[in-house]
Amino acid sequence: MSEIMKFPFYIKVTALIIGLIGLFAILFFGQDIIFPILLSCLCAIILYPIVVFLNKKLRFPHIIAVILAIVLFVLIFLGIFYFISIQVSDMANDWTKIKSNFYYHLEHFQQLIRDNFHLSKREQNQIINNATKKGMDSSTQIVSTTLNSFTDIALNLALIPIYTFLFLLYQNLFINFLSKVFKPENHKKLREILMQIKIAIQSYIVGLIFEMIGVSVLTVIGLWIIGVEYFILLGILTGLLNMVPYIGILFAGALTILVSLSSSTDLTIVFGVIIVNIIVQLIDNNILVPLFINSKVQINAFVSIVGIIIGSALGGITGMFLAIPIIAVIKVIFDRIDFLEPWGYLFGDDLPKTYEWHKIRIPHYNYSSSTSPISFENEDVHDVPLEKSIDSTTNTNTTSN
Repeated sequence: MSEIMKFPFYIKVTALIIGLIGLFAILFFGQDIIFPILLSCLCAIILYPIVVFLNKKLRFPHIIAVILAIVLFVLIFLGIFYFISIQVSDMANDWTKIKSNFYYHLEHFQQLIRDNFHLSKREQNQIINNATKKGMDSSTQIVSTTLNSFTDIALNLALIPIYTFLFLLYQNLFINFLSKVFKPENHKKLREILMQIKIAIQSYIVGLIFEMIGVSVLTVIGLWIIGVEYFILLGILTGLLNMVPYIGILFAGALTILVSLSSSTDLTIVFGVIIVNIIVQLIDNNILVPLFINSKVQINAFVSIVGIIIGSALGGITGMFLAIPIIAVIKVIFDRIDFLEPWGYLFGDDLPKTYEWHKIRIPHYNYSSSTSPISFENEDVHDVPLEKSIDSTTNTNTTSN
């Protein structure tokens, strides 16, 4: 019987760091291949219940059920794109008014700069012309980069339905592969992990869709109340961009302000847009996210923010979108492997969410009510080793008993 080799702690840490560096390097240099596959795997998990319904309930052959699910998936995205394109075309019809409003605001902005920084309009125009001239020198490179990016996006959008179709078609092949990789005595735990991953991903994406719809409806209503002209388009774009954590809502707010200024000469509308965004975000962060997202994926804010930053560094917007689902999958795996369970606990959210005060439930972010075998309150532990402190506490409790 082979013995398990035990290595010193510093060797384990070194191996872990080298492994993480290698993993991040693979993800960074292979993002054009890896991230579309991960997105397709995500889409396959979402569409799996539809395939099961078509296959089991309606008695469609498996390949027909998969094709119908993919067609439905593509039609939904094409419908959203078509609706947005109609709104954009209506906006393009008002280009003359938008252009005149833009020059109106530019005139007032230049007047503000002249009054505060003592720069004449001629000097301002000269600065703008110099900056434009310098920007034209690199215009060819910018256009080339833009075209390459657009080509990559179009290629990924074409590959994702194909990858998703193949994931759904060969799902049993992948499951049988995993069953051959792991020993039979581990199949029960493997089945449990796969089931929990499916539930976590499906719950997260469904919750994200409900959050997107809620943010879109609230934004549309708010912008309609304050009189923004293209409130439907801006509300839908805000809901879609809100799916990108943290950064998306900031970009949506800036876009809303820009479009609002171009469609009106009233500067007070900017304050209305800011107030609407603040109110929508308060409702989203305190009601929609806890209801639809946090209740489905138990990940603490620190780990999610770090994961989103890492995802942004590795894969841009796609990496930011994939960060939370990937962390959720990692947490499910960690929670069900004995020696990795502490790391799963570190990823989780152990804070009590609310407490009742005079029949009112309010947020409660404090560890005083959570149980822990180690307490540092009202104890002098500066000169006592941690192991001896725990042993003395245990002996005292045994003697008292």
